[in-house]
Amino acid sequence: MMIEPPIDKLIKKAPCRYALVCGLAKRAKELSSTRAAELEEKHIKPISYAAEEIYNDKIIIKVD
Repeated sequence: MMIEPPIDKLIKKAPCRYALVCGLAKRAKELSSTRAAELEEKHIKPISYAAEEIYNDKIIIKVD
């Protein structure tokens, strides 16, 4: 269960829930292929790191 960042505040960072889920999955997949060793050392899952990036406005979700 994800506690940080709070899901109710994370949902406000995307136009809709579907876009949030797709954005999180896409970013987590990128992180798994590029920074897997670094995240594993810190014991952070890629999906949690992606959620933090979106919550802190480092990644912005847009819908075309």
